[in-house]
Amino acid sequence: MLRAGSAVTCIACKNLLPSRMGVKFRVPLQKLHPLSRAIHHRYSSNNNPQRPPHCSAARHYTSLSRLPLRPPKSRSGGHGYQQHRSFWVAHLAARLLKLRYILLGSAVGGGYTAKKTYDEWKDMFPDMSQYTWIVPDFVWELSENIDLDNLASALPELEEIAKLLPDMEKIGENFTFLKSLLSSGLGSEVNGASGLRLLLETTGESTLRVTDVPPTSAAMSDGSDKQFKKSSDKEKIDQLQEELLRTQLKYQRLLERLEKENKELRKVVLQKDDKGIHQRKVKKSLIDMYSEVLDILSDYDSNYNTHDQLPRVVVVGDQSAGKTSVLEMIAQARIFPRGSGEMMTRSPVKVTLSEGPHHVAMFKDSTREFDLGKEEDLAALRHEIELRMRKSVKEGQTVSPETISLSVKGPGIQRMVLVDLPGVISTVTSGMAADTKETIFSISKAYMQNPNAIILCIQDGSVDAERSIVTDLVSQMDPQGKRTIFVLTKVDLAEKNLASSSRIQQIVEGKLFPMKALGYFAVVTGKGSSNESIDSIKDYEEDFFQKSRLLRDGMLKAHQVTTKNLSLAVSDCFWKMVRESVEQQADAFKASRFNLETEWKNNYPRLRELDRNELYEKAKNEILDEVISLSQVTPKHWESILQKKLWERVSTHVIENIYLPAAQTINSGTFNTTVDIKLKQWTDKQLPHKALEVAWETLQEEFARFMAEYKGKDQDDIFDKLKEAVKDESIKRHKWNERAMDSLRVIQHNALEDRSITDKPQWDAAIHFMEETLQSRLKDTDSVIADMVGPDWKQRWLSWKNRTPEQHIRNETKNELERLLKLHEDHTAYLANDEVTTVRKNLEARGVEVDPVLIKDTWHQLFRRHFLQKALLHCNLCRRGFYYYQRHFVDSELECNDVVLFWRIQRMLAITANTLRQQLTNTEVRRLEKNVKEVLEDFGEDTEKKVQLITGRRVQLAEDLKKVREIQEKLEAFIEALHKEK
Repeated sequence: MLRAGSAVTCIACKNLLPSRMGVKFRVPLQKLHPLSRAIHHRYSSNNNPQRPPHCSAARHYTSLSRLPLRPPKSRSGGHGYQQHRSFWVAHLAARLLKLRYILLGSAVGGGYTAKKTYDEWKDMFPDMSQYTWIVPDFVWELSENIDLDNLASALPELEEIAKLLPDMEKIGENFTFLKSLLSSGLGSEVNGASGLRLLLETTGESTLRVTDVPPTSAAMSDGSDKQFKKSSDKEKIDQLQEELLRTQLKYQRLLERLEKENKELRKVVLQKDDKGIHQRKVKKSLIDMYSEVLDILSDYDSNYNTHDQLPRVVVVGDQSAGKTSVLEMIAQARIFPRGSGEMMTRSPVKVTLSEGPHHVAMFKDSTREFDLGKEEDLAALRHEIELRMRKSVKEGQTVSPETISLSVKGPGIQRMVLVDLPGVISTVTSGMAADTKETIFSISKAYMQNPNAIILCIQDGSVDAERSIVTDLVSQMDPQGKRTIFVLTKVDLAEKNLASSSRIQQIVEGKLFPMKALGYFAVVTGKGSSNESIDSIKDYEEDFFQKSRLLRDGMLKAHQVTTKNLSLAVSDCFWKMVRESVEQQADAFKASRFNLETEWKNNYPRLRELDRNELYEKAKNEILDEVISLSQVTPKHWESILQKKLWERVSTHVIENIYLPAAQTINSGTFNTTVDIKLKQWTDKQLPHKALEVAWETLQEEFARFMAEYKGKDQDDIFDKLKEAVKDESIKRHKWNERAMDSLRVIQHNALEDRSITDKPQWDAAIHFMEETLQSRLKDTDSVIADMVGPDWKQRWLSWKNRTPEQHIRNETKNELERLLKLHEDHTAYLANDEVTTVRKNLEARGVEVDPVLIKDTWHQLFRRHFLQKALLHCNLCRRGFYYYQRHFVDSELECNDVVLFWRIQRMLAITANTLRQQLTNTEVRRLEKNVKEVLEDFGEDTEKKVQLITGRRVQLAEDLKKVREIQEKLEAFIEALHKEK
């Protein structure tokens, strides 16, 4: 097929010649068809091998140019010629077959060549897929959500757009005049037209440059013509400047109109998206995912040198420099509280800006949405921010490092995260804490020392630049200016107040301050009134810069003015920094997670990784189980404990104040009267209160006992401090029902008035109760006397113990008083004064000096022992006295009124214990359980309380592990979404 291709090529070249010229006539190569000329030249290289080819393009893009040369067949006469004539039919058929193969080969070769050429051209174009992240997501969904045909029909016609365009012929004439003027060598006019040159460059006429003006000597040839034309040339230059400004404003209005329409379209798309386009799966925006990571990092205390180095825009500036106003212009809403000269920003405020269908704001820890289009919602939002700031400031301080997180969404808002910091001050005024200045500096440095933080340095243009403090602070934190953007506010006041406008130019060019920055911007944030709306501030800003000589004279460039350009630049810088640093931060947290998991495996291999909240829930369930266990205590157990503890509490009072005084009476009638009076007084004043105290203490002890028993069942010691605090707080909050005391008093009074012992077992029980009580008291009294007099002769000989001088005196006093008791066994409970004197003189006669008070104290213990011994003897005699009791001790020398007294006490104790048990099981246990639940709920809401009560390296390690895992997972999800957006 290749040979056929070459043959047909030669035939094609020959067919270009007239038939009358013959074959031997050689036509010049230049007159051939270009393709044939290239082919002819290549395959005729033997004739002129040194001549270069004329048409490389045809050779490059044609497969026929690469076919090998086939020498033509000889057509000499003779026998072959006759044979050729004989078989002309066969030759004709062969020629037709060759033509078919030629056409087929040409088609295949041409298609292959075209495909190869297309691939080469395609490879020369850049890969546009890397720049798809520039186009927002809603653009890709326009075809699905918006009827493009209707949108195209709604666009203005070409004739209407042509009317808006400037008169290009007139501008061309002006350009021609300007070029001739500049070429005439007017140096002063050229220098004065620098602002015009700026505008020309801004509108796209970058070909006109002052540096491109060729030097000429025409201006020096005729001085008189120069003076004559100077004024007219200046007028034309001014006219040309005005014409260009009008043209630029016309284009700007057109762009604003198109941008407004674009904003409305975006709003429609986002609203449709909210109504159900993505209802199946709620998808968080990229900036919201990033903001969540920052919120978690703000609460994370790093222990493995994994610091928060994720980018955010840090807004710093002097107090009242306009930081908050710039932030509000970027957020497109007046969301911050305002004050005239006083400090309003008292804590850092993190504002997450994102795009949404409605202009709303929301706090991180709240579900309420504030509609920023309504003035009442704006006022409520400002009030809430002010309340949160004041609440975060501790007592005695002026500012707080606690961050308030706020998100703002709306159509056309640039996506970024900004942190508004308290304004830097130079002097601490009255009403401020003494360390306010240092605290503000430390907060600002803490945010700016992040190597990936973008510093938005705000400088007040209406005051002298030398009074600024923040520029020095920013220079210290970012000396190279690689992440600083400088913003000059209140430029309208600066232009009005400054005598020389070149000072503003020096500031925005970075020549006045030693501070370096990535970019410099000049903005106007209104006229200073707090009632101005964002739209009115924007209009005022645009109107000012349109009329300002700063822009007209070239001191400011068009891209350096307005908060709109500032927000675009800050957003671009923010996302650039995010893309450069987020993966490095994810790797750092991955390494930190590995370190924490390794430490946990080595130290706590058999324990689950429970953080503080999970441990608190576990402890909470255990405590509630222990409280519920109180309801399982049997009534018998309650009554036994209550009766025992109540008698321990009141037995001393019964023996000392009731039984012993009544026993000193003359007869049984006086004994019973004294007992009744003293029991009535005791019941009215002390007994009910003592009984309730005993019941409350018993409840506490049982609660603690159940906790201790539960602790033995593989309980974690990490809960001990929490359980003790819950128990103490619950008991502190619990108050016994006051009406129970009144009813208990009546019950106890009725029980003590009853003297009727119905049967012998009750009598024996009273005897037993009395005997146990007296023996216990006697034992205690003997112990007290032994301590008073010291060791006896057996202990001194066997244990080598000696008496002290005071014990020796007391022993001698005891011996003297015992001789007195032997003489008077029915002696009263108290010594008379003459008896004290007699005892003292007797002791002095033996050489023992003793004080009368010591004599009385010793007598009190000796008489009690003597009384208890006599009472025990009488108790044994009354064991058979029930018969005489039934006869009211008539015709009997035995009187057992003291047994009746102990029976009344015993019955009162039993009835009181039963009453308290009923109140405990029916009311107080439930109230205690309720109090415990309330305390647990309060502790659960108090983060600081949980940190104090659940502590230890194990808890902290589990907390760090949970935080690091959460941060890493959210960072990886954010990085994945970021790559998809690219």
